[in-house]
Amino acid sequence: NEVRVAIPGAEVLFAFLLGVAFTNRFEDVTTLQRAVYFGALLATACATALLIAPTAHHRLRFREGDKERLLFTATRLALSALVLLAGSISATVFLVADVLYDSRAAAVIGAAMAAWFVWFWFLLPLLRNHRRSGASS
Repeated sequence: NEVRVAIPGAEVLFAFLLGVAFTNRFEDVTTLQRAVYFGALLATACATALLIAPTAHHRLRFREGDKERLLFTATRLALSALVLLAGSISATVFLVADVLYDSRAAAVIGAAMAAWFVWFWFLLPLLRNHRRSGASS
């Protein structure tokens, strides 16, 4: 069910990124901005594919009695997608910051955004899990 929250976000980001390349101002981007843009576009496309993949797996393997394996695979796909999505959002924020400010500020802002995602999406849940397992020992 959590994946249902992430899919629309990835799709909206992908649609936004697709539109950016077809604006008049896109001709003015630097080589760095073009590379970051394309990296964000690819990461978002890959994240979307990984988020939707469990649906295809479920449809293709429906009623084969392999639910546990399907759930394990879906979890791995979702976590991989979240890593890609965090990277693509951070890269997109970097890109906007680079247009508005300069590359140094954009690098700091993009890195801070990446750290934000790493903390809230990965480290905080793992830390809680670690504290829980330590308390039960």
